[in-house]
Amino acid sequence: MKDLKHLIYFESLLQEAQNELVNKAVEDGQIALGYNCYYIPEVLMNLDGCFSSRLRAPNCTSSDVADYYMTTRNCPYVRAILERGIEGGYNYLSALFGAENCAAMERMEEHFFLINPVKNEKFFVTQIDPPMKGDKTNLDYYKVQLKLKVVDELEKRFGIDVSDAAMRKAVEEHNDLCRTVTEIGNFRKLDNPPITGYEFHVIQLVSQVCPHKLILPYLKETLEELKTRKPDKEFPYRARVILVGSEIDDPEFTKLVEMSGAYVCADRYCFGSFPSREEITIEEGETAFDAICRHYLYWNQCARFMDGFKIDQRHDIVAQLAKDYKADGVIYESMKFCEFWSYEKILANHVLTTEKHIPCCTIEKEYALGAVGQLRTRFQAFIESLEIKTIQGGN
Repeated sequence: MKDLKHLIYFESLLQEAQNELVNKAVEDGQIALGYNCYYIPEVLMNLDGCFSSRLRAPNCTSSDVADYYMTTRNCPYVRAILERGIEGGYNYLSALFGAENCAAMERMEEHFFLINPVKNEKFFVTQIDPPMKGDKTNLDYYKVQLKLKVVDELEKRFGIDVSDAAMRKAVEEHNDLCRTVTEIGNFRKLDNPPITGYEFHVIQLVSQVCPHKLILPYLKETLEELKTRKPDKEFPYRARVILVGSEIDDPEFTKLVEMSGAYVCADRYCFGSFPSREEITIEEGETAFDAICRHYLYWNQCARFMDGFKIDQRHDIVAQLAKDYKADGVIYESMKFCEFWSYEKILANHVLTTEKHIPCCTIEKEYALGAVGQLRTRFQAFIESLEIKTIQGGN
C-alpha cells in the first residue's frame, strides 16, 4: 500500500512525551495535564485552557534510578514512567491526575510528589480512589472523587471554567475526535483493510498523547486519505487477531505480531481504542458531569473491577469485538508483575476458549519490547494453530 501521508510525522510525535505539538500548546498558554489511566476522564482534562497528556516513556531501556525507589519486582510500566520523570521528561506538565488503581501505580504517583521530579512550579499531584464495582453506589462515589480531586482542582489552581456549558463543549469536541478515530478503526472490519494494525496503533496513540485541537486536523485528513487508499490485491496476513491486555503503548509490539503473520484487527488494551473512543451521550435532564462519570464507569474495562457484571462485561466485549472484526483468535497480554491482569488473563483464557470457543494465546512481557525471538515464536505457533483450525472447518 502507498504510505500514509502523515505516518512518519505521527511516528516522530511518539518518540518523546514532550513532542512538537505539546510544546506548541504549552507555548500558546495551554496547561498540560498528565494521567496514566482510563479512570481519569480524558474529556475533563480537555476543558478550555488545558489539554490531556497520557504518559508514556518511549525508548526507555533502563529504569535503574526508579528501581532504587520501587524495586525491580514492580510493574515495569510504572518504573519506566518514574524513570522518565526523574530524567526530566515531564517538566512540561502542570499536574498529574492519578488513580490508586493498583499498588504499583499508586506508589509511582506518590513519588511524583515525594521526590518532586517534575521541575515546574505549577506542578502538583492528586489521586482519586477509583471504584471496584459498576453499580450506582460506586457511581456516586466516583462522582465525588472526580469532583473533589479533578474538577475542583482545575478550577481552584488554574481558574479553568468547569461549568456545565464548558463541559458540554468539551464533550462535543471529545466526541468529534472519537468519531474520527473510530471511523478510521472501522476500516479494520473489512476483509482486506486499507490500514494496518500498526498504523492504527500509531494513530490511536497520537490521539492520546497530543493536544486534541492540534492533532485532530491531521487525523481528519488521514481519514479522508484512507477512504481512497488502495490495499494490496490480496490480504497479506494468515489470520486476524485482537490484542487484549494492559499497557501496550509501543506500536512496535503490534508490528511484531503482524510481521509474524497476524493482522491486528482490534485493540482492547490500556492505550487502545476500546475503551477510549466511544462517544459520550448526555441524556435528557442529565448534567454533562454526570454523563461523563456514568460513561467512564460503564465503559471502563480495567481488570481491577471485581463484581460479576464488570467481569462478564470484559469477556463479552472481547467476544463481540471478535465477531464484529472477524477475528480468528485473541492474544492476551499482561505486563510483568501485573497482579490484576495476570489473574484476568488466566480467567479470560478459560472463559473465551471453553465457553465462547475463541482461541487464545497468553503472554507476559516487559514494558520495553524485549525477547523478540521468543514472542515471535509464540505468535507464529498460535497463528499456525489458527490456520489449521480454519482448514479443519473450525473444529
